[in-house]
Amino acid sequence: MKMTGAQAFWETLVRLDVKYVFGIPGGSTLPIYDALPNYPIHHILARQEQGAVHMANGYAQSSRKVGVALATSGPGATNMVTGIATAMMDSIPIVCFTGQVGSHLVGTDAFQEVDVTGITIPITKHNYIVTRASDLVPAMREAFYIARSGRPGPVLIDITKDAQQEVIEFEWEEKEITLPGYRPEYKTKPEQFNKAIELINKAKQPVILAGHGISMSGASDIVLELAERANIPIAMTLLGIGSVPASHPLNLGMMGMHGEAWVNHAIQNADLLLAFGMRFEDRVTGTPGTYAVNAKKIHIDIDPTEINKIIKADVGIVGDLKDTLEKILPGVVTNRHDEWMARIDEMKGEAAVRDIKNLPDIGHLYVAHVINDIWQFTEGRAVVVSDVGQNQMWEAQYYHHEEENSLITSGGLGTMGFALPTAIGAKFGRPDKEVWVIVG
Repeated sequence: MKMTGAQAFWETLVRLDVKYVFGIPGGSTLPIYDALPNYPIHHILARQEQGAVHMANGYAQSSRKVGVALATSGPGATNMVTGIATAMMDSIPIVCFTGQVGSHLVGTDAFQEVDVTGITIPITKHNYIVTRASDLVPAMREAFYIARSGRPGPVLIDITKDAQQEVIEFEWEEKEITLPGYRPEYKTKPEQFNKAIELINKAKQPVILAGHGISMSGASDIVLELAERANIPIAMTLLGIGSVPASHPLNLGMMGMHGEAWVNHAIQNADLLLAFGMRFEDRVTGTPGTYAVNAKKIHIDIDPTEINKIIKADVGIVGDLKDTLEKILPGVVTNRHDEWMARIDEMKGEAAVRDIKNLPDIGHLYVAHVINDIWQFTEGRAVVVSDVGQNQMWEAQYYHHEEENSLITSGGLGTMGFALPTAIGAKFGRPDKEVWVIVG
């Protein structure tokens, strides 16, 4: 059937099962917005384009689908940059669309023209500029595939105004997408699995380092099965919080410079670290040369560039975490590690029974009390979106998350003003959940 590029834009989103688009209209996207009323997609009007990207981010994290944001050219496109960088650092699958001046004006410094693809090369998995309507549908299909495959992340498509207005014959292909040079799946040699199993079975003082990749791969259940079988305590990264219930007896709490002291002591005294879907960020390791120097390291990540980037791995396995653990788990023997668990309990000391509600009442209301109350009222099952700074760390310390994808925060970039728009997107992703925003 014949349609304009703008109509093909919405038709493609419908076929890609997109329900929501977050954005702000502008001159270079007017053809797209003019076509919107004829399609069953809910457009959420943001107040600023960075907020639209954060909304898409929150939607993607809470729904585990691809988030979509839309902005006009020039300042609309550049306002998206911080939100895109946020998604890139935290591996969030979003696709951002920007309008562009007519193709005959590209490169002339026309009104509200900016080279947004050039600007966003370092902060996207891939980006496109579409100058012909016939290229739009293939680019959109590829963009969604790239955003959600392998290590997820943001993709941007810049669409010239004449490509939105041009009439084409709409064609839809269901065939599998293959891209030259893009290999999101890797095959690991069996001997790597065998070596990992051997290290796990021999370890006397192991610790699992639980990262964001656990929730992203849907591996929470199998991580717990492994931990329970071998009785291995679990330390959480900031973005890993929620991937293992806070109430689980093997969950030690958060690691790193804002984490619990006993968690870091356990890591430093471990003889084996099992790093699952985490990237050894500097807030976790401190000085790499002094990080858990006596421990062997098994590092499993879907991104090959993360293996040996910061901390050298004795066994580095590239692949989807859930798939990888399904290969490793059958070889792991039942273990108890009673001495090691007792030593960790000793490291906790009085903190093991510390309760913020039992602190002496001296007439002051502290943030910790408020967050603890929110946790109790919601039974640890709300979606909580925190801004960046001290409030972020208070949330991580005093709200005990029982469900995965229930803490949404800006980890890698530390983006200020992140929480409120992200929470709006999160609520669209999980309308059944109570969503709280922590700012300060």
